[in-house]
Amino acid sequence: MWPFDRKKTKQGIADKVAASARTEEQEKARKLAMRRAVMKSMERRANDAAIKWAPPQLMPGVVPAGTTPAVAMDSLCGPTYQFLNSAAGGLYAANIQPFPGYQNLAALATRPEYRAFASTLSTELTREGIEITSKDRTKAKEMAEKIKELEEACEYYGVMGIIQKAAEHDCFFGRGQISINIKGADVSVPLILDPRTIKKGSLTGFSNIEPMWTSPSAYNALDPTAPDFYKPSAWWVLGREMHTSRLLTIITRPLPDMLKPAYNFSGISMSQLAQPYVENWLRTRQSVSDLVDKFSRTFLKTNMAQVLNGGEGGDVFDRVEMYINMQSNLGLAVMDNETEDIVQVNTPLSGLADLQSQSQEHMCSVSKIPAIKLTGISPSGLNASSEGEIRSFYDDISSVQQSYYFSPLDTMLKVIQLSKWGEIDDAITFKFKSLWQTSAKEESEIRFNKAQEAQIYITNSVIDPSEARQQLSDDPDSGWNNIDGDLEIVQPGVFDDEGGDLDVPVEQNKGSLNGAQVSSLVEISQSVAAGTLSVEAAEAVLLHSFGIGKGEADKMLSPPENVPSVEVAESAKVDEPGTDVLPGEGGQ
Repeated sequence: MWPFDRKKTKQGIADKVAASARTEEQEKARKLAMRRAVMKSMERRANDAAIKWAPPQLMPGVVPAGTTPAVAMDSLCGPTYQFLNSAAGGLYAANIQPFPGYQNLAALATRPEYRAFASTLSTELTREGIEITSKDRTKAKEMAEKIKELEEACEYYGVMGIIQKAAEHDCFFGRGQISINIKGADVSVPLILDPRTIKKGSLTGFSNIEPMWTSPSAYNALDPTAPDFYKPSAWWVLGREMHTSRLLTIITRPLPDMLKPAYNFSGISMSQLAQPYVENWLRTRQSVSDLVDKFSRTFLKTNMAQVLNGGEGGDVFDRVEMYINMQSNLGLAVMDNETEDIVQVNTPLSGLADLQSQSQEHMCSVSKIPAIKLTGISPSGLNASSEGEIRSFYDDISSVQQSYYFSPLDTMLKVIQLSKWGEIDDAITFKFKSLWQTSAKEESEIRFNKAQEAQIYITNSVIDPSEARQQLSDDPDSGWNNIDGDLEIVQPGVFDDEGGDLDVPVEQNKGSLNGAQVSSLVEISQSVAAGTLSVEAAEAVLLHSFGIGKGEADKMLSPPENVPSVEVAESAKVDEPGTDVLPGEGGQ
């Protein structure tokens, strides 16, 4: 064998050995990476499975130094936490997380998705406000000034703004609290709604307190039949003990008694409820964005032997760089006609919009907020409308208002009355205004229908015109609630030629009729003649609506000439040219 052949053979053997060594090293590195990944996964699962229920972490200073928080006392909560942790192994499988802590909940409040829940719910709860009314309708006029003073006081103390902020805290942290601030009061004793405890001018205002600054100081955990069972009787407020009657607590998503100590006697926050849905939405949104960014890929088919065999491959990478730099509508790519080719691979994007919208709609489902309200995105498609969803959402908001916000507002109004007047007027109440507002056209149609209904009742002697007038005066939506409902109106035609006792000329009690009214008189007479309208009903219409005297009405409706001609109808006119008077206005 020639020397150069032996050298070539040895070089080939060495190359094979080196390639085999590189392959073994790569395999070892791959197996090591897999083992590390498996260990990390097992460690993560072990940590998740080791989740335990524990007392909540409180902000330093909430409970005085040297005092054990009530939510961490072994005598009260020790058995509860032990019982909860006996089933904690199932938390991982059920994807349940204990109380995340006020630190994490405050951090979630910085994301727009979580803020949208709180801002939408709190603003809708207080958008229209309340309407202060009187229980006794007969005293509505007398109490109008008093109600106006109370409304001004509510604006002065910012009552609805306080309620809105409490609703935000309830969404972010699971609890909203409002402090009643009385000048010179001992906050550790109960607040009694009485003039002897709340003197005139003693109310300084109301304050919102975030749950991170409070913690129960005492609660009953011994007698389940007691009304205060697992309800704090007093709270620590940054080191100061405050009686629960002075701290209005709002929890719209309460938890079972077993979980209350672990949540610092708060409810579960909307942020924690929505977190899985928000994380799915963020992951889907990012995945779609990454897919769109890489949906079109370009491949260069060329000879890669030099690179795969460990060479530098400078020529290949130079050609790739040249192609990238010249990749445009004005560029030019050059390739080998026999050994190279360029392939464009595009990923289909159909269905991505549906996946993204469905993930976004799932966030709406957990909060029961329509997509148009939460995201501002209108429904798409033929005849798409969110009116039904909005009505259902308003019904849900109304039930929340009555269940969780009526009592705190009632207490606030009574405290304001005691501070302003020195007494509580039991006739004063309030109601939440409807969130569903009608348009001006719909209101006009409603009023028109009510007017027609009242006219039919008056015509058939079901009600008196004074009763209809009183109803207009009492109805705040009638548009005529500023009129005097007790004013006595003299009906046209009362002092006619036969029934009047006063020496008033008949001509002063009759009004002139226009052509349309004359046609109506003819139709009424024809209806009487045909038997479709009784004489009594027709006479009532003539008396009350046309201002015609009783004698003239009897003459027009009496047989056999019960269908008046135009001349007879014209006889009801007063010869005053250019004085057309509307029905009910003539002669007064």
